[in-house]
Amino acid sequence: MPRAQRHEYRHEIDQLEDSWRIAMLKGNSAAMDALLADDYTAITAKGAIQTKEQALNNLRSGVLQLTALTISDRKVRLYGTTAVVTSMAELTGSRNDQEVSGRYRYTRVYVRNPQGQWKIVSFEASRVQDPNEHK
Repeated sequence: MPRAQRHEYRHEIDQLEDSWRIAMLKGNSAAMDALLADDYTAITAKGAIQTKEQALNNLRSGVLQLTALTISDRKVRLYGTTAVVTSMAELTGSRNDQEVSGRYRYTRVYVRNPQGQWKIVSFEASRVQDPNEHK
């Protein structure tokens, strides 16, 4: 892949990652719907499988409400029309009115479709254990 195209793709993925972050903070299911592929599959930090429809329903219903979401250590790797993103996310919010906070490492996979749009096809998160937490 030519260097200019690689740079353009990285920039597009960075923008999409920012759009994902904003959609999560605002509970914007329409924006999230545009980001996720129809066959999207996630593995949550608790090990549950989540489809696109389940992810959108969680946003619509307000089950998960984030008040802060800080992303760091983002790395974007390109493999043709596939992009793999790894990052650290620090979040604060609530799930079902229970306070949630923590640091998570995640991997998100994008695929560029024939129309030239990047779609998220896979996501997996793992909680970063605080050394003071009991196992």
